[in-house]
Amino acid sequence: MADYLRPTPWDKRTFNIETYELTSAHEDALIASDELKGHFTLKVDPLENPEEIIKHGFYYMDSLIEPVCQKQDLRVTRHDKVELSLDYNTEEILSIAEEAFIHGRFHRDFNVPNSLADKRYMRWVGDLMEEKNLFSLLYDGELAGFYGFSGDKVLLLGIKKDFQGQGLAKPFTSMGCDKQFSNGYATLHTSISAANVASLNLFTSLGFKLRKTLDVYHKLTGPPPKEV
Repeated sequence: MADYLRPTPWDKRTFNIETYELTSAHEDALIASDELKGHFTLKVDPLENPEEIIKHGFYYMDSLIEPVCQKQDLRVTRHDKVELSLDYNTEEILSIAEEAFIHGRFHRDFNVPNSLADKRYMRWVGDLMEEKNLFSLLYDGELAGFYGFSGDKVLLLGIKKDFQGQGLAKPFTSMGCDKQFSNGYATLHTSISAANVASLNLFTSLGFKLRKTLDVYHKLTGPPPKEV
């Protein structure tokens, strides 16, 4: 069973139930998920026949598209009032995060209260700040958003509502990618919900190419997550 079910403690701490990700859609993995209570995530190739997956109680949640960018392909847009910084006020960053992730798959999961989905993403942002894997995005010296990363992965981008619709996403994101590339990476990766068309358009405009897609299924056995 341990070969097929990987605990996800970052979800458990928020949902207050056991949480797992399946490492395979093999029949033994699906059976293993029947034998425990908790919330399960399964990511599969879109061409995978979902019949057995659905028979075991999984329900479709999202499709994740994974764009990649080679260093030489990145198109950097600079703005004389835009800068990135490793200095920020934690509470101000978290207040932006609270409203930034409406496209998250846990917000779409009818078994997960939106308040817990919000908390999960905010805690993720908190982790990135502790790990020094987050840039604050400044416009004319004022905090306008954040850019979260880890290694060669672009993880999270949040822009304060007051600064949305002003054409800042492209300079913010491209400058963040440029900073990551300066750490020696040849390629950057990200993962975007198919429902988030704006982000897909943004990253393709920066030189990212769509590499593959994964369908995401969730499953719940036992009581649903709830606030404690």
